[in-house]
Amino acid sequence: MSQAPLALPAPAPKPIEKKQLIAFICMVFGMFMAILDIQIVSASLSDIQAGLSASLDEISWVQTAYLIAEVIMIPLSGLLSRAFSTRWIFVLSCGGFTLMSLLCSTATTIDQMIIYRALQGFIGGAMIPTTFATAYTIFPREKQHIISPIIGLVATLAPTIGPTVGGYLTELFSWHWLFLVNILPGILVTSATLVLIDFDKPDLSLLDRFDWLGLGSMIAFLGGLEFVLEEGPGNDWFEDKWITIFTIISVTGAIGFFTRAFTATTPIVDLRAFSNRNFAAGALLSFTMGIGLYGLTYLYPVYLAQIRDYSALMIGETMFVTGLCMFMTAPIAGRLSRAIDPRIMIGIGFIGFGMGTYMASKITADWDFWELFVPQILRGVSLMLCMVPITNISLGTLEPHAIKNASGLFNVTRNLGGAVGLALINTMLNDRTDLHLARLREQVSWGRPGVEETLAHLTGAFADLGSNASAAALKQMSLIVRQQATVMAFGDVFVALTVVFVSLVLLAPLMRRPKMGPSAGGGGH
Repeated sequence: MSQAPLALPAPAPKPIEKKQLIAFICMVFGMFMAILDIQIVSASLSDIQAGLSASLDEISWVQTAYLIAEVIMIPLSGLLSRAFSTRWIFVLSCGGFTLMSLLCSTATTIDQMIIYRALQGFIGGAMIPTTFATAYTIFPREKQHIISPIIGLVATLAPTIGPTVGGYLTELFSWHWLFLVNILPGILVTSATLVLIDFDKPDLSLLDRFDWLGLGSMIAFLGGLEFVLEEGPGNDWFEDKWITIFTIISVTGAIGFFTRAFTATTPIVDLRAFSNRNFAAGALLSFTMGIGLYGLTYLYPVYLAQIRDYSALMIGETMFVTGLCMFMTAPIAGRLSRAIDPRIMIGIGFIGFGMGTYMASKITADWDFWELFVPQILRGVSLMLCMVPITNISLGTLEPHAIKNASGLFNVTRNLGGAVGLALINTMLNDRTDLHLARLREQVSWGRPGVEETLAHLTGAFADLGSNASAAALKQMSLIVRQQATVMAFGDVFVALTVVFVSLVLLAPLMRRPKMGPSAGGGGH
């Protein structure tokens, strides 16, 4: 009687080379700097405005120029990294970003600052998708539960703590240090990656078929779209001629871009990744996560500044709760991604988002650190529970040759989600504030006992002003009404976000669970 052949043991996982790991950590640090710079100036724009003698309209371009330039480079980086190799695209990106940071710190006029910020965003933008792509090509799939929380944490933590870091630097030193802080780390990361990165070889033949028409169309499409989304809410949208002009430019560019994407021999951006169901669903979830990431990073500070009159430093200290929770949740999310179905994690994450925004919808003018504490915890934990599995499912199921292009697309959806979210949030805040203001004014009228009593109390409080006491009381009453209308508008926005996040739970089952077998990638050239 013959014995059944013994089963061969499964091959041991391929160890991660020390050189590759150190190179990757350096790349992650570079990506952290690039993403941090999206938000680091947001809490200190008034200081930069004073330092450069800029107008209110001009200073907003310090942020807008960076975002427009970065959103153009992110999808373009896939083609450039294949043409020049990961090493050279990352080294040039990090080195150029560092140089532009230095120039930003030396700017003496608003025009100089806007140009340097645009170049900083464009050149530095390549670091973000290149790092994501590297994580899913040089490491085997069985190690991705370690790697994905690292890049997930950096991609979400950097913009979350940006206002905190910016507030501290400006308060302790000056606004110049928002940019000077990048110099030494930038030099170290550039030098280290130049020596250590050796993941792939350049393919300069791709440049022979470079699609300049596609590039121009993409710049018009994404640049025009980002401009419209950034400037639209503050300029009454199509009431402003420039919003209308850039909308036409963006639509025309979109037609040209998508035409070239499907007809050019070597398109600027390969859209075939969207034929993968997991990637398409993951990109949509990433888009919505951008709303949660950037939208709430914007909403809380605006509330704290406008309603609670917090300084940049106090806002940063309050917002630190979210960053701390993300940092603590990252390793747990990595372990959970191996233990349970990642689609369940995504569902739990978006439900957590929804719970946090629902709690925040009860907001009043008296809310402080402790009232915002639990919503911020839910946001920080939920961000990591969503980010890790969404990234794994989206990029971890693609063929290695498709990852570089797909990484750019995946990251640009998150940025565009943030831009769309901010535009919608600002528009809704303005519209709902006006609506609540009109309704409250109907209630605050002469003859109502509560109104008369409040006015009498306020007039007494301003008695030192003599004959002007009544006018001061009326003005104070008007400010109270406007504040209440604004707070009610914040509550409405949080309700709308709750509906969006909870609805997305239904999208998670459309994704296929990735197999936890050996990766197709693994670090070859």
